Amino acid sequence: MILADRETVKRLERAALQTKLELFRLCNQTLIHIGGDLSCCEIMTVVWQYLMRYDVQDPRWEGRDRFILSKGHAAVVTSFSQAAIGCYDKEDIYKEYGADFGRFAMHSCNLRTPYVDVSTGSLGMGLQVVTGLAASLRLKGNHTSRIYTVMGDGECAEGSVYEAADLAAAQKMGNIAAFIDRNGMTFDGYTKDLMPLRDLRAKFEAFGWNAYDVKDGNSIEDLLDACEKIPAADSDKPTVFICHTVKGHGVSFMANTVAWHAGSISDELHAQCIEEVTNAYKEKWGEI
Repeated sequence: MILADRETVKRLERAALQTKLELFRLCNQTLIHIGGDLSCCEIMTVVWQYLMRYDVQDPRWEGRDRFILSKGHAAVVTSFSQAAIGCYDKEDIYKEYGADFGRFAMHSCNLRTPYVDVSTGSLGMGLQVVTGLAASLRLKGNHTSRIYTVMGDGECAEGSVYEAADLAAAQKMGNIAAFIDRNGMTFDGYTKDLMPLRDLRAKFEAFGWNAYDVKDGNSIEDLLDACEKIPAADSDKPTVFICHTVKGHGVSFMANTVAWHAGSISDELHAQCIEEVTNAYKEKWGEI
């Protein structure tokens, strides 16, 4: 059942398309983690342009929602998602990416921008940081702010993830909402071959979480429907969505291909990427 209204879906799909076009442009300029950026692009769009309560003029506002990027290599799609709501001028991302002391790189850094709450990227550690922040909000008496995180499925092989999951449930941290980018791949290959993760939903449920599978994690409709299940921030149970996505989503030569964990694209491939994602949008919505 599709709960989201058509105009909201169209707006967010158009926003996700724009972010993909920005990713392709940067990937034509330099090496980025394009495969994983594309797999979680729709998730990031929904988090930053639909869910987050945030004031770009006051990024340290105590009443804001927090975001922690546990899937550290998705820093670029995070930056473009933040740029879409006014945190940055997107042209600055192209100018500064990878430059000495620039604000934008393969991992987000809170020393260089106020729009990053915590520098992350050591995989398996993000949910621990989230749990600590969730506890601090409760201690401060803040029962309205949520903490959102996007995790990779590869890092869910780390035991530290489940230590944090156990603690979050035990301490009744219902202000946590996690999205797992379940694209089935890591830098080294398929998760099923390296470390079978089995039923992630059942694992988190066993630790006491609200856990839901999102059948198509690259579907704005499916993601919006899932978001309706997020409880109030002052509830007792943390929530996780296992979003079944495609690495390199939307691009035929990248999709489900380990080689496109990271890379750069030629002018010819750049044109093909643009054509494929824009045609997919036009088939559904008509002209852009």
